[in-house]
Amino acid sequence: MGILIIGFIILFALTTLPSLWTKQILAKHRKPHPHIPGTGMQFAEHLREKFQLPIQIEETEQGDHYDPLSKTVRISQANAHSNSLTAITTVAHEFGHALQDHQNYAPLKQRTLMVERAQLMQKFASGALLVTPILIAVVHTPMVGLVTFSAGFIAMGVPVLIHLSTLPVEFDASFARALPLLKEGNYLSPSDQRQAKKILLACALTYVAASLSSLFNLWKWLKAIKR
Repeated sequence: MGILIIGFIILFALTTLPSLWTKQILAKHRKPHPHIPGTGMQFAEHLREKFQLPIQIEETEQGDHYDPLSKTVRISQANAHSNSLTAITTVAHEFGHALQDHQNYAPLKQRTLMVERAQLMQKFASGALLVTPILIAVVHTPMVGLVTFSAGFIAMGVPVLIHLSTLPVEFDASFARALPLLKEGNYLSPSDQRQAKKILLACALTYVAASLSSLFNLWKWLKAIKR
């Protein structure tokens, strides 16, 4: 029992600390920057013109991300209208995904395909879980339990696989695309570049935290099934 409690505490810490550190780093650099001339939206438009990428740029309420299906860089409202170091660096990270897509970066293509398939699997799993009570009432067979377990495992386990497959893509976008872009373009001073590295790490760790959180939820679900 003691080992289980220790394991729970360690896993909880691993799922919580990266997220807290990420939020702290991003918040620390959100104030307006005296030496950055444009907003996140303007920087994204500048990069699109500089690299001649056939992409769309939109403001969103759903958080910063790149959509490879619609070829769209979406920028949060906070970063779209800000010239903070967080805004500029986050835009560089998302534009890094656009570069990956333009250059046919295989891991991004694989992740996109996995996400599409996972959405279908999760819809099936959700439907299976909804009809389980009806099956239990109508059909008295152990197969119902197997259906429930399989559907639950898909619903809880698929996000873990997606987030794990995301990590190499995120680190590549941060350190193989965005950071060289910021350095070579001389968009930031050397001291700001050092802080940008932390922000880019935070952007990547967002998915590390999500991956660990999904793993934690799966572990709790499996523990509940064993009882």
